[in-house]
Amino acid sequence: MRYFDLDLGLTDEDRELKTAAHGFAAEVMRPASVEFDKMSPEELIAPGSPYWDFMKKGYQLGYHMLPFPEQVGGPGLSPFQISLVMEELAWGSFGLTLALNTTLGAAAAMEGSQKLIDEFTIPYCACTDGSVVGCWAITEPDHGSDTLMAGYPSFHDPSIGAGCQARLEGDEYVINGQKAAWVSGGTIATSILLMCHIEGRPGRAGSGMFVFSLDRPGVSKGKPLDKIGMRELNQGEIYFDNVRVPKEYLVHGPDTYEADLAAHLSMTTPMVGTWSVGLARAAFEEALAYCRERRQGGKLLVDHPNVQQKLFDMFRKVEAARQLCRAAFVHNWSNPPRSRKPEYGFAAKTFAAKASFEVASDAVQLFGSNGLSREYLIEKLFRDARTTMICDGSDDSLAIAGGHFVAQTYPRA
Repeated sequence: MRYFDLDLGLTDEDRELKTAAHGFAAEVMRPASVEFDKMSPEELIAPGSPYWDFMKKGYQLGYHMLPFPEQVGGPGLSPFQISLVMEELAWGSFGLTLALNTTLGAAAAMEGSQKLIDEFTIPYCACTDGSVVGCWAITEPDHGSDTLMAGYPSFHDPSIGAGCQARLEGDEYVINGQKAAWVSGGTIATSILLMCHIEGRPGRAGSGMFVFSLDRPGVSKGKPLDKIGMRELNQGEIYFDNVRVPKEYLVHGPDTYEADLAAHLSMTTPMVGTWSVGLARAAFEEALAYCRERRQGGKLLVDHPNVQQKLFDMFRKVEAARQLCRAAFVHNWSNPPRSRKPEYGFAAKTFAAKASFEVASDAVQLFGSNGLSREYLIEKLFRDARTTMICDGSDDSLAIAGGHFVAQTYPRA
């Protein structure tokens, strides 16, 4: 494993964390991701599937609870260390890194009462067999990335409806509707962070964030989604039919929902960007290794000037994406909610996702016809990279929302 020259100032602890994560990514995650990629979505999550063996290994090493502090059983890593480890894991598999980090419900519970922390956060961190799985559900069949555009004018438009509604009845909310097939961990999750519209409140901003267990009466799940990339990541619909949830499970209500969503996205988007950096680096390193072995036109590919130029362009994108994502990650994870910068998170995610796709595409080109063959890892990395530009908000929508943040809030000269 090589260390990048710009990784200056790493402590011994930082290097140990990075080396351990890279070892797990290389020895466990990457081989598992290749195996899981060939399975059907149903086979992947079936009882006895090797997927559950993988999840157990990841949980035993604590890679499912990287963001949590020591007081709830987490490792207590700094934001810098979390980003360092997550890049290494995503180098092994973007999809499995996401599968290990569907933790928003457990994280959101920490913003609620001690009861919620005891019920959701602590058991999640204490789990060592992969049986406690969270999910984050916001998009709906008729509403995609527009549900993530906090701060944009359409977020307050009362004419834009919602497919999932919560109605207050006494001391309980009654939830009806559906969340879309893109819920990561949706068909295997045991708990949920649900973004849901509150009946009687206008616009998308009139929503709330609920945390609750998915064993409640009225909850059902769809079939796992069949995708071109990130096939090792389970995703699927969740349905709610008069699901009753006590009021105390509403962590953030409609009065602060928009600001709270922006604060959450400020943390999740640079995380997805960091995973995209790991994926981009994997594609770059695969291409570099191939060019050092493949002979074409009487010499190694790596000795051709046009190949060197392409490799440098790929290298430049990986390094630039890392610095932006790491800076956004550390800032937004180090500050209280109202001091976070959504526009930097959006910039990090969209820049890194585009970089991962372009680097993976260039890698396929350098492999030539071999890049189209399933014999080589690069075709999988290319398929995975294409999904990053839609994962956790399409880049198009995030760019619009980010542009609005910049236009309205960026300091004036």
